[in-house]
Amino acid sequence: MGLFQYSYMQHALIGALVIGLAAPALGIYLVQRRLALIGDGVGHVALTGVGAGLLLNRSPVLVAVLVATAGAIAIEVVRARGRTSGDLALALLFYGGIAGGVLLVGLSDATSANLNAYLFGSLITTSLADVITIAVLGAAILVTMIALRPALFAVSHDEEYARVSGLPVRTLNLLIAVATAITVTIAMRAVGVLLISALMVVPVATAQQVTRGFRSTMTAAMVLGFFAAGSGVWVAATADTAPGASVVLVAIASFLVVAVTGGVWRALRRRATPAAAVPTPEPHEVVLERS
Repeated sequence: MGLFQYSYMQHALIGALVIGLAAPALGIYLVQRRLALIGDGVGHVALTGVGAGLLLNRSPVLVAVLVATAGAIAIEVVRARGRTSGDLALALLFYGGIAGGVLLVGLSDATSANLNAYLFGSLITTSLADVITIAVLGAAILVTMIALRPALFAVSHDEEYARVSGLPVRTLNLLIAVATAITVTIAMRAVGVLLISALMVVPVATAQQVTRGFRSTMTAAMVLGFFAAGSGVWVAATADTAPGASVVLVAIASFLVVAVTGGVWRALRRRATPAAAVPTPEPHEVVLERS
């Protein structure tokens, strides 16, 4: 724990913990909407924003926020109104975003190290200003997802029912899209654009194995995300590994442990429960008629 006496490790830990809470709180709505991979699509678009920022000598994070927000809104518009399916829209963003990002970074004076910092995260280079930005935006995402949970759940579960109930479906859908863009952007420094979707989805998938209600699943996912973020930073500090990859691998390991433990527990319960006794049919009496 001696490394955590240094300010850069404290910044890395705080940033990871905030994202570990905020990402699953948003991710549960994406999983409910069957858009678990939207984080990857928006992340690729954010990479285009990073390239544009480096090329124009502007803040890459700020430009990435704007570009990722526009991309997330485009996904929602195509999904809601266009004839293109949601999966195809995500595929277009995947390929177009990564190609645009690589092209713009190549045109700028940035090195491959700068690009890798956004692709795979660079927590140890997180400054105090970055931590403040992550904390403020992460807290805003977290509060919004919790405060609007009933409405967002209704929209994610059944849009037609939510529309009949009088909810502003279009506004809520755009809110989820913008929240996704912001979450992906602030998480670039923690786990990178190529891994952020895992932090949104894996804790939710893990929580779904042990919970039943939506509220309990959301709470458990946030706890698991918080644990994965803190443990991942600790593993990275002690084993000298990449922080972003460590966080994601801890989350996946938690999923595997819960899945295996749950499977063994269910098998033991089935074996311990006696089979229902099958009643033995009574013998029929045969009455012989006298002739």
